[in-house]
Amino acid sequence: MKTVPIITLILISFIHCRQKENVFDAAGSFEAVETIVSAEASGTIKTFDVEEGQLLSAGVVVGYIDSLQLYLKKQQLRAQARAVLSRKPDIAAQTASLQEQLRHAEREQLRLENLVKADAATPKQLDEANAQIAIIKKQIAAQHSSLVISTGSLKEEATPIQVQVQQIDDQLARCRIVNPIQGTVLTKYAESNEVTAVGKPLYKIADVGSITLRAYITGDQISGVKTGQQVKVLVDDVKGTYKEYPGTISWISNKAEFTPKTIQTKDERANLVYAIKIRVKNDGYLKIGMYGEVMF
Repeated sequence: MKTVPIITLILISFIHCRQKENVFDAAGSFEAVETIVSAEASGTIKTFDVEEGQLLSAGVVVGYIDSLQLYLKKQQLRAQARAVLSRKPDIAAQTASLQEQLRHAEREQLRLENLVKADAATPKQLDEANAQIAIIKKQIAAQHSSLVISTGSLKEEATPIQVQVQQIDDQLARCRIVNPIQGTVLTKYAESNEVTAVGKPLYKIADVGSITLRAYITGDQISGVKTGQQVKVLVDDVKGTYKEYPGTISWISNKAEFTPKTIQTKDERANLVYAIKIRVKNDGYLKIGMYGEVMF
C-alpha cells in the first residue's frame, strides 16, 4: 500500500480551506418586494382561505367580510329610487285628451272648408275653426313642456339615490378579499370569524419566484460594474460548499452610504460603499434574509 506524501495532504487541505475563504467581490442578503394586504371593509371575516407558504395567483378571491347590512341598505335605496321614478308622468296618456280634441277640430276645419267652397258656410266660421286648432296645439305644447320638466325633476331627484347605490356596490366589492399579486404568503395576521376594520393587515405576500440580492461594493469596484451585467451569486450549500446562481445587476445606487455592520465587502477598510441589487431566478432554495455572495 502506497503512502500519500505529506505535502499532497497539506495541499488538499489548503484547497478545501480556500473554498470557504472570502474570495467574493461583494456580499449581502436576499430580499423581495413584500406586500401587506389589508382589509378594505369593516366587519366579521366570514371566510379566509389563506395559509402561510401558500402560493396565490393574482386576482383570486381568498375570502370575504360580512356584507349583510350593506346589501340591505342597497335594497332600501333601490326601493326609494323606484318610488321616486314611479311618479314620473305618462306624457302620452296625459295629453291624449287634447290630442283627441285636436283631431276633432281638424275634422271640423276640413268640413267647414268644403262648406265654404260650396257657399254653405261663412269664412268667419272657418277662421274660428282655425283659431280653435291653434289654441289646442298651444295647450298640447304647454302641457308637454310641463310634463317633460316634471319628468326631468324626478330623474334629478332619483340621481343621488342611484349614486348611493353605486357607492354601496363599491363597498360590497371591497368586502371581497382579493389577492393583488402572484406570490407566496409570508405571514398571516387574521383568521376567519375575527372582526376586522378598514386598513387592518390580513396577510403579507411576496413574489419570490424572482428574488433580489442587495449587496454592497466599494468605490474602487463601482467603475467595474453596470446595470444589466451578468454576475455569479453564491450561497452556502451542504458540506461547506457553495451553490451558484446566475444573476443580473438591476440597480446601482448613485449615493454612497456607510458600510452596514452585518455586511462584509472585499475591502473591509472602506467606510463608504454603494448598494446594488441583483435579480436572481429562484429555484425554491433561496429565502428572504438568506446571506449571499457575489463574484463579478
